[in-house]
Formats: sequence, C-alpha cells, structure tokens
Amino acid sequence: MKIAVLGGGNGSFAAAADFSLAGHEVALVRRSQADVDAHVAAGGAITVLDGKGRRPAKIASITCDLAAAVRDAQFILCPTPAFAQPDLARRVAPLLEPGQVVYLPPGTFGSYIFAKAAQDAGRARDVCFAETGTLPWLARKQGPYEIRISGRGVRLPTGVFPLTGKAHALDVIGKAFPRAIEDCGDILSGALMNAGPIIHPPLITMNAGPLEHFDRWDIHKEGTQPAIRRVTDWLDGERMAVREAFGYGAPHFPLADHYAKRAWMYEAEAHDTLTDSGDWRERIVLTQHRYMLEDTRIGLSFLISMAELAGVPAPLARSFLSIGSAIVGEDFMQTGRTRKTLGIDAMGKAELQDFLAKGFA
Repeated sequence: MKIAVLGGGNGSFAAAADFSLAGHEVALVRRSQADVDAHVAAGGAITVLDGKGRRPAKIASITCDLAAAVRDAQFILCPTPAFAQPDLARRVAPLLEPGQVVYLPPGTFGSYIFAKAAQDAGRARDVCFAETGTLPWLARKQGPYEIRISGRGVRLPTGVFPLTGKAHALDVIGKAFPRAIEDCGDILSGALMNAGPIIHPPLITMNAGPLEHFDRWDIHKEGTQPAIRRVTDWLDGERMAVREAFGYGAPHFPLADHYAKRAWMYEAEAHDTLTDSGDWRERIVLTQHRYMLEDTRIGLSFLISMAELAGVPAPLARSFLSIGSAIVGEDFMQTGRTRKTLGIDAMGKAELQDFLAKGFA
C-alpha cells in the first residue's frame, strides 16, 4: 500500500526503510527542498543496519511536498515528538481524505489533536486516527542516510478514534505492522500505554548529576540502577492505576516485563541490544532534550490530568513533573498537555469516553 512517513528523524528513517523493504510504496517527507535534493543525489535510499546485516532500502518518493505525499496514501505515519504534533496536525488536516488512517507511535493523546484539527478543517469524515505506546523501532542514525535498528515493536497496543472506525483502522495499520498490532480500545487507552513518560523522566532527573558532568552518558546502561528501576516500577503503577480507573483491562504492558525480558512491546532481548549498541551514549542537555520537553513536560502532565479526572493519586508523576519544571524554569502543568490545554476539561469521565467512542458525529 502507499504509505506517507512524515519527518526526518530516527523513527521516520527506520519506518521508511522497513516499509520499503516490506514492499510498500513509501513517500518520505523531508523538511526542506535542500534535504530532498541531497538525499536524492545520494541515491534516494536508506541503509538499514540490524541483526540481518546491512541492507539498502530504496525509497519510492522523497519530498518536501506534504500534499503530494499524503495524496492517495492509505496510511500516514507521524513518528514526530509530541511537541511537534499541533503544528503538523494543522498542516496535515486540510489534506486528509476519507478512508485514510493517521497513526502516531507513540501519541500522548496526540491522535485527538490530529482529529480535532481535521474536524476544524472539515476533513474528519471517515478518517481514523490511532496511536500506540511506543515508537516501533529502537533506532539511531549512523550517518545522513543510514539507520541502525536495535529492536522492533512486536506487540503494539493500539487505540483508535473514533472507536466506531476501529475495524478499518486496525486492518490498515496491521498491513504496515503484520502480527504486531493489538487492539486496546480507544485512544485514551492507547495514550495510557505510552512508556516514554514512565521510562525517561526518572532516568534524566535521577541521573542529572552525571548528565551535566560527563560529555556523554548512557542513561539506559550505567544510568539504569536498581534504585531507579524501583522508582520506575512505582511510577508505572500509577499509570496502570489510572488505566484501571477508566475501566481499561489488562494487559497493561507493565514496564517491568521489558526489563525482565518477558513479552512486552519490543523483542525480549531489545534492552540488551540497545545498551550493547552504544547508540544511546549521548550528550543530553537537560533543558533541551525531548526526554524532558516531551516525556516529562507533555507525557507526565497528561498522565496527571487524566489521573485527576479518574480520581487516582499520582504522587510520583507530580514529583517528577515538579523537578522537571524547576530544572527548565517552566511550569509544566501550565505548558504541558492537560485536559484544559486540549479543550476537553468540561467533559466528565463518562462523557469523555462516550465521545472517544462515537467521535465528532
């Protein structure tokens, strides 16, 4: 099928390469004409490095023309950071056509932002929006057109908006991710599967000293110590308590399963492969990195806001959000993603879930 992949980051490169190798017709949207010209001049391919070796993936179309990429695409993948979603949603919305599926991996409830933008543009009719709990690739660029993939998603719990379009959406998404998609209901359920706000805020705040001291530090290797893992499990408990309060059943994909090499979103050995690669030994500027500006500011503020609606205490989430706010010098509860900033704060719990099921109709 024709797939539009939006963005030029690690996830977008991994997606464009994997989908192309699987035989799909991929349109990769780059930021500027200069990016496009350079990529095309270099051969128009992305080289994949993984356990199977080194393979070139020829990309059908590399363009900065968003309209051309989205036109006739059955599936639109948006693996951009959460803080980039509102602007991208405004640009994509007027281009959408009935039958298309927009997928955010992960979303942090960004699928609602895309759906609302489409509704405002008069293009939401018969379009489905979906999200899952993680980026389906553990990947890092090794050069301008080369990507190393340390792990792939094998179980991707996916929520759909509106829920009435679930069968169609999961069918389309399943063609891009064969045997990996798991139905988890609506997009709030999908958003509450997001692992980023559970993994990353403890890792960057509890490792703040070495992160600011060393030029490069691997928070997933030396930075993942037993004390931090215990905290992460407690924070994940808050996430799962919110899911249960909204009536979402198991599996909740506890993060402990990932570290214990049990069935989780990635392959069992993914964490070891990630740390062995050395690709995550990097320079993290606390005030600028997406673990702070996306997973802490946006991810935790969203979790806290939904915990409030569900009547669930979330003391660790609030603590990490407060620490992040102090580090950056910004009130994340005001600048993050909450029911108020999303414009859905007037809805009660039952009303919100009814809306997620039926959509704007």
